Amino acid sequence: MVDLAPLLAISPPPSFSLSSLPLAEGAEALVESATGWPGLGIVFVYSFLIAFVLPGPSEVVLVAPIDLGGPAWGNLAGIMLVSAVGKAAGSVFAFHLGQEVKQSGPIVRWLRRSRWNVLAWSEKRSVQLAKRYGYGGLAIALSVPFFPDTISIYAFAVLEEDYVKFAIATFLGSLGRLLVTIGLFSGAAAVL
Repeated sequence: MVDLAPLLAISPPPSFSLSSLPLAEGAEALVESATGWPGLGIVFVYSFLIAFVLPGPSEVVLVAPIDLGGPAWGNLAGIMLVSAVGKAAGSVFAFHLGQEVKQSGPIVRWLRRSRWNVLAWSEKRSVQLAKRYGYGGLAIALSVPFFPDTISIYAFAVLEEDYVKFAIATFLGSLGRLLVTIGLFSGAAAVL
């Protein structure tokens, strides 16, 4: 199995990450020590929460030392599938929140007037992806390792309306991100 710990130790600049929050650090540590079948439950909950509230890398699930008694690739496949389902479920929850925010004029006005204008930036990027690739654009955006995906999830949640397509796109994007991460580390390990 590829050792992903060195890559996961690389963190984005402080302006992009809130991983110094005790809750996020504790959640990551819990995932990194998760074992057995209960560990898959921890991976699911972490992935659910990372989709809409926890800052930090979703790729950390790949270093969970979960051993279910089968081959290493089976353990890794189980982790990846449980993580993708958890993240898709959390994304659907965020999607629901986004639908509610769309109906709330004061919140949208406040976000537009905010100092960083996060809504305008995320809408611009998400609209570009949505216009060009539709829900496939969301899946592509979520497949980029170590990029905070909560903004993409919420931006699409505000712009789109189909729960099923959203859930499928977030599942595929989350699974894609883990596969790309493994591919990057396997390639780096082969070079070294």
